[in-house]
Amino acid sequence: MTGPLPPPVSGERLAFDSAAGPLVAWVDGQGPPLLLVHSVNAAASAAEVRPLHDHYRATRTVVSIDLPGYGASDRSDRAYTPRLMTDAVLAAADLIAHRCGPAPIDALAVSLGCEFLARAAVERPASWRSLALVSPTGFRGTGRWHAEPGRTRAVPGLLRALRGPGDLWGGALFRALTRPGVIRYFLRRTWGAQAIDEDLWRYDLLTTRQPGAEFAPLTFLSAGLFSADIHTVYEALTQPVWMSHGTRGDFTDYRGKTIVQGRPNWRITVLDSGALPYFEDLAGFCRTYDGFLAALP
Repeated sequence: MTGPLPPPVSGERLAFDSAAGPLVAWVDGQGPPLLLVHSVNAAASAAEVRPLHDHYRATRTVVSIDLPGYGASDRSDRAYTPRLMTDAVLAAADLIAHRCGPAPIDALAVSLGCEFLARAAVERPASWRSLALVSPTGFRGTGRWHAEPGRTRAVPGLLRALRGPGDLWGGALFRALTRPGVIRYFLRRTWGAQAIDEDLWRYDLLTTRQPGAEFAPLTFLSAGLFSADIHTVYEALTQPVWMSHGTRGDFTDYRGKTIVQGRPNWRITVLDSGALPYFEDLAGFCRTYDGFLAALP
């Protein structure tokens, strides 16, 4: 499936420059701002948060960003790092402050996007009122990630091997990993079920066929977008945090959550779902999230 990339969500398309390069965000609704940050994988985009965007635009100013290397944002061949992604989240906060005023922001991120949101919240705590981390990375197994700031979990030499000498086969590898059946396979593993969201599958096909679509995902496959100090970051959060994760699919190992479990600013909910629970039970997910927000000062 090829063709021009349609908007992943409803609303106004805002293109803006930032320290992370040219970015695009989608804005809809009126009311207190809510920032939505998608995950990072081979086929990521703001389409991954579409149900939440559509739901909350009735009561809030919803901003859904395409992270660098994904969707309508800049996909140029450059170094994709946690620093770049965090700068994009901070730029989205600046965009919201310019549009809605300086009040602290509620933000929700998914999977690896949670690491970038958490780092942005530690670096600029006054910008954020609360954080919702859906199926966050960094809690798999019982290892501890307290390396010095700036280090990643990149496997040495893997990115070079994935791209090949002179970028000989990186594009071909990416196309093989994003064939329609392969994307469906990984979405089923994300859901932990055979039934997936077919609209998301179709959008994933389109977004992976855009120019430059392989560059950020190949860095992701090399583990270069995972932070080796992420436990230090999570432990440093001072805002109220709601973490949720499911019990089905590939993303169910959260033994590492003991590092934050019991902290007074963290609330953890386990859902009978896959890793994108709001696609399966939007009403139930939002009811729990709204309860968390209602309890904030």
